[in-house]
Amino acid sequence: MKFPRSSGVLLHPTSLPGRFGIGEFGPEAYAFIDFLRAAGQKLWQVLPLNPTGYGDSPFQCFSAYAGNPLLISLEKLMQGGVLESEEVRNPPNSAAETVDFGPVIRWKMLLLKKAAERFLRSAAGDQRRAFEDFCRDNANWLDDFALFMAYKDRDSKLIWNQWPEGLASRRPEALHEWRERLQKDVQANQYWQFEFFRQWNDVRTYARRNGIRILGDIPIYVALDSADVWANREYFHLDSGGHPLQVAGVPPDYFSATGQLWGNPIYDWERHKQAGYRWWVDRFRAALSLYDAVRIDHFRGFEAYWEIPAGETTAMNGRWVKGPGAELFSVLQRELGELPIVAENLGVITPEVEAIRAQFGFPGMSILQFAFGNDPQGPSFRPHNYVRELVAYTGTHDNDTTVGWWTSQGAKDSTRTPGDVVKEHAFARAYLGFTDEPIHWVMIRTVLASIADTAVIPAQDLLGLGSPARMNLPGTPSGNWRWRCKKNALTGELAQRLLKMVTMYDR
Repeated sequence: MKFPRSSGVLLHPTSLPGRFGIGEFGPEAYAFIDFLRAAGQKLWQVLPLNPTGYGDSPFQCFSAYAGNPLLISLEKLMQGGVLESEEVRNPPNSAAETVDFGPVIRWKMLLLKKAAERFLRSAAGDQRRAFEDFCRDNANWLDDFALFMAYKDRDSKLIWNQWPEGLASRRPEALHEWRERLQKDVQANQYWQFEFFRQWNDVRTYARRNGIRILGDIPIYVALDSADVWANREYFHLDSGGHPLQVAGVPPDYFSATGQLWGNPIYDWERHKQAGYRWWVDRFRAALSLYDAVRIDHFRGFEAYWEIPAGETTAMNGRWVKGPGAELFSVLQRELGELPIVAENLGVITPEVEAIRAQFGFPGMSILQFAFGNDPQGPSFRPHNYVRELVAYTGTHDNDTTVGWWTSQGAKDSTRTPGDVVKEHAFARAYLGFTDEPIHWVMIRTVLASIADTAVIPAQDLLGLGSPARMNLPGTPSGNWRWRCKKNALTGELAQRLLKMVTMYDR
């Protein structure tokens, strides 16, 4: 798909400011859209909006279909009459610039349960019909997800393959029994999904009215501890007890000398093919109803993926295995029409991967931070080698902030040595031709001025923030995804500065 020349900002909704300890679909989401419009931006990029599990990562979720209830706006619930203002007093970490997920989850989920009880008890007329229509229209994933989460709430420490055998193996009588036993909790989860999608659709409508498209994210893999795997065991390489035979990851890279061991179960691609890739068609259809365009995380895994035997402690002892390749995207295109996809083509990229991307017209990605060091892809990340069908970034959610990258010595955040960093800085100064200008504005100007059709700037780079604002350090199991934007940080002055740049560079 041809993307029009434009630019945008990467900011996950949990990072929005606000008074309830975590970003939401409330007033601050609309204020951010107002900022984007004032700054001449056309895109808002978000990370996956699904309900997070282990490590609070949006790339390890309980469902590829459901929304994260933590993003539901408490302000809107109060406006809807299912919460009272006195009930939302004293939120944890209300003024903090990080999300303290543990206390926030405990505090907010209690409020969401109250809201669900009141709605389910008293909703009538149009509200009740809208809820029932939502449950009916989304039953293909919602019924399983609501039961999955209801049981998780009962014993959150247990992965589904450790549940009672009848429920784990989805015997019809066990499913019926547990739906009856957990009826109130099942209905609460259905209500939270109803409210999530209602609020998100309002945000999207406001964005569309202001000329802003939403660029979402589809991780290639799903978590083992998810409704997706529990309800579709046949599509994954699992043993009879529901344990992975092989797991996903990547070989040694910029971030880790031993690779990244993600631990997700591997797809049984032959079974997917026999089923006409129906699971993938449904997944992409759902994503494209949530976003205007999607970035596929780890796109190269569809051509060949790094398979690691279960039980390994690092990703080093893996092997490359062929994936479905172009066949999958041919089916998706036939079923869904033109695919507004951005392909994350970072890492070990082969001509076969690029051939698939070119065949379907998916723009790739270029990360300016990687242009000046030892990365094998470094030359392609330099703007004089850009093509127009590209999304250019200063950095992504996995990178350090630009200021953090510039001030880092390499230790603990990448495989770079201090000597590598010195050479990288010297080359960057020579290439970018600057002396004392702030590094984040040099990098922002460079990607905006490039011929790449699309340029995306992480909000942390717009604000010139250092490493404490980093969103994620790959390979670390905790302490990530916590950054929040300070209230009133995205000023009118900042919007005007960005507007001047995008006007100058025809974005």
